[in-house]
Amino acid sequence: MAKRKVDEDLIRRLASLLDEIGLTEIEYSERGWSVRVSKAAKGAIATPAGAAGTEPGATAEAEGEDQEDQEAAASHPGAVTSPMVGTVYVAPEPGEEPYVKMDDMVSEGQTLFLIEAMKTMNPIRAPRAGKVTRIFVQNATPVEYGEVLLILE
Repeated sequence: MAKRKVDEDLIRRLASLLDEIGLTEIEYSERGWSVRVSKAAKGAIATPAGAAGTEPGATAEAEGEDQEDQEAAASHPGAVTSPMVGTVYVAPEPGEEPYVKMDDMVSEGQTLFLIEAMKTMNPIRAPRAGKVTRIFVQNATPVEYGEVLLILE
């Protein structure tokens, strides 16, 4: 595979977009290549998708495991999925307690998360009562339509 020249302007635009809409990470893919820009402690950095930090293959393996977990969770009868594309928030306000934590018992209709889409906060409610056995999302991360957010048992 031929190496692709780094498009510094694209990276700058993606980094600017992170700040503009309050994301911590963004990935852009086109014709077999992708670039991921993520906020680090000292600003935004760009890495090729699947590139590892210090250990070769470490990031790719973790992403592969997450993908396998997501695929297995999607068929779980207690999977709560995102009804829209947006940014998920686990608490009502920054610094407050999350709506739910692992092993919490929730009742039907209880708010589990908020998803911001088009500057509107949409509560994601429990479709049924149950125990939270797995949470797949972190605060202020982007989610896709149909992505598994958590598992209720």
